[in-house]
Amino acid sequence: MPTNLYFNNFPQGQITSEQLLVEDLVIEAMKIYGMDVYYLPRSTRDQVDFLFGEDTLKQYISAYPIEMYLENVTGMDGEGDFISKFGLEIRDEIQLLVSRRRFAATVNQTRPKEGDLIYVPLVENFFEITFVEHENDQAMFYTLGRGRGANVYVYALKLKQLVFSNEIISTGVTEIDNQIRDVYPRTRISLSAGGSGTYTNDETVYVGANLASATAQALVYDYVAGSYIDVYRVVGEFSSGSITGNTSGAIWTISTVDDTVTMDSAFEDVQDNYRIESESDSIIDFSEVNPFGEP
Repeated sequence: MPTNLYFNNFPQGQITSEQLLVEDLVIEAMKIYGMDVYYLPRSTRDQVDFLFGEDTLKQYISAYPIEMYLENVTGMDGEGDFISKFGLEIRDEIQLLVSRRRFAATVNQTRPKEGDLIYVPLVENFFEITFVEHENDQAMFYTLGRGRGANVYVYALKLKQLVFSNEIISTGVTEIDNQIRDVYPRTRISLSAGGSGTYTNDETVYVGANLASATAQALVYDYVAGSYIDVYRVVGEFSSGSITGNTSGAIWTISTVDDTVTMDSAFEDVQDNYRIESESDSIIDFSEVNPFGEP
């Protein structure tokens, strides 16, 4: 029996009008005091290894605009920026609140998931979800009895700044795609004289009779007429032959290929080993048969 025969504040199996009113107020408050972000669900180009929890070919190909509320408004949480034995590490963390009802209506999945990304235009940065709190007692603890079956009003998302490792991020949203475009490592392909046509940025180029049977393909980052072409998101290996633009129809012959193009991005020190190799060449004598042990 209920504690009070006339007032049952915690009804089972139903949602009251008062609870819906609170939810409406929560959503309205987030629209007023929150900020617009993009939710990027993770998908994979291969099977996920559930034993080790790995998804080596993950990609993000869609983005959903939605409002969220930033809890740590005074600044980033986490360990911050520090120098470790691996160099400079940035471990900024944030916590966002999102309405359960708004999320279900906006994003085509049951709940936010760990491994998904959120792009925050305010700071022009990507954050990865590390944990989803579905019983967020810190922000709202079962108000008016709402909470049976974990049916609280909001999700609390704990996120860390994305450590980029060549994931495919191609959502069709210009701001997002341009933000990540400069981060991909690039390969410079020098061209022999006698080619024709002009490659266009972000078109697909390939080596082979056609794109379906191509032995290598990539996207154009930049093209210097008759001299070289910088490409990114390389699949396969460019070594010799003619490189064809899928939309421009440009055809030039490969002269040399250099995958050590110096970049100027936030992730360069993580993914570009060229600097390490250059420094080691001035210290270690590789003319020896085995510079690390006996010849």
